Amino acid sequence: MKKLTALFFLFIFFVSFSFAQKTQVIAHRGYWTTADADQNSRASVKNALNLGVYGCEIDIWQTSDGQLLLHHDASRDGVTLQESTYKQCKRLRLKNGERLPRLRDALRLLKKSKTPTKLIIEIKTHSTMARNNSVVAATLKEVARQGMEKKVEYIAFSLDVCREIVRLAPTATVAYLNGDQSPRDLHAMGIAGIDYRYSVLRKHPEWIAEAHALGMTVNVWTVDKQQDMTEFRDKNVDFITTNEPVVCTSICQ
Repeated sequence: MKKLTALFFLFIFFVSFSFAQKTQVIAHRGYWTTADADQNSRASVKNALNLGVYGCEIDIWQTSDGQLLLHHDASRDGVTLQESTYKQCKRLRLKNGERLPRLRDALRLLKKSKTPTKLIIEIKTHSTMARNNSVVAATLKEVARQGMEKKVEYIAFSLDVCREIVRLAPTATVAYLNGDQSPRDLHAMGIAGIDYRYSVLRKHPEWIAEAHALGMTVNVWTVDKQQDMTEFRDKNVDFITTNEPVVCTSICQ
């Protein structure tokens, strides 16, 4: 049985490789390495949408009074976002002078855009299970309110967050970030993709073929060196998340 399983995955790997789509690009925290932008800013989202890459990745925190803010770190200028009200967070500024955007701001930019770019929404791991469930529910509700269900995908480091998204929105595309689960185990949970750090996929290159054999996608992050972009393009990953989306696009064309 083990031999037959191995042969099956090997066959699927060669079939997948033969008909592989080109690797696509996801702009990490938007396209922010420009003079007018900062990570997770409105400008970075606009820049990514204008590039027309596959995805614009953003990070979401929920304030203590339920507002959804774009920011990577748990705090900004000493203010812990999930422990603070929106009023307390409104005074915070990004490096380009913007206030921290809300998820609705990014969704409205997406709604106005003519490009095929999707928002790849990373739901950050909050301090309790109840808060994780709250941010998932609020995020799905806001996406639905804007009518953008088909234009977003979800990622998370928390397996509980991924499971909750799958439970509440079974048709949503969800990928897991933490790198400690095999594709087979995630597939059994209804999770559609692996989204792992490049070091994890170097340690487990067999997971790329395994994921593809199960009909799952493979994303690798955060890849900024050209030789690494070429490496993972040649390994047939579906997506590369990068801070250098222009360079990566030229390599993956």
